[in-house]
This record gives sequence, structure tokens and C-alpha cells, in this order.
Amino acid sequence: MMVTVKTEMIIDVWQRLLPDPRKSWVLFEHGTCVVLAAPDGDLAEQAIEILRKYGPVEAGSAAGDFGVINVRDADGWVVTGHHRDVLTHVAPDEPSGHEDLAVGLCGRAKRHRDGTELNVVHVEDRRGPAGPA
Repeated sequence: MMVTVKTEMIIDVWQRLLPDPRKSWVLFEHGTCVVLAAPDGDLAEQAIEILRKYGPVEAGSAAGDFGVINVRDADGWVVTGHHRDVLTHVAPDEPSGHEDLAVGLCGRAKRHRDGTELNVVHVEDRRGPAGPA
């Protein structure tokens, strides 16, 4: 996993947006985050399986739908899709405009790239230590 300055910035944004200490998540190269509702085993592999199914955009399907959430001016937006635990960050300088449509299309394109390239850049494993056997 190669961590760049941009990747570190996106990790920081997701750590602020997902402060729940019980939520594990995996970040992909273009800003898509898969929150793992039931983390088990290899978190990266679990997230890859989810994103392989719910990341790529397919014309005429629910995979093309999106919602836009303005998180904070400095942090940009979160673009949702057809799986509630797949979220994509869009920075303020990325879309060609700041209208929901431009932001949503940018986020959807980033999710599609992440869903086809499947390059994990960070795993936030927040599973607690194993209890006594």
C-alpha cells in the first residue's frame, strides 16, 4: 500500500467523518471508503468483495444513482450510492462545479474507478482485542 500526502489527507478526513471507535473501514485509491458493518477476517478482502459488487457503474441500474452530502466546506462532500456502506469523498477542488450534480458525477466516477481497480490504500481496523477464550 503506497501512502502519499493526498492519501494521508483523505485518511484524515475519513477518520474525522467516521469517529465511531467500533466502525472498521477500508479506503481505496480514489477516495472510496467501505465501512464494514460486520468486520471479519481480512478487512481489505472483505471490502474488495463489497466494492467489486457495488462500485462499478452500470448504465440503467441502481449503480448509477447517487446522493450528495456536504460535510464541511474544508472537507468537501461525501457521495453515496446504492450500498449504504460505500461512500466516496470528493474534495472541494475536484468537481468542475459545486452543484450537487457535478459533485455527484465526480464521486460516482471515483467510485467506479475504485470498484474496477480495487487498490486498497488504508485499512482502519477498529475491532477490539479478542476476548478471553
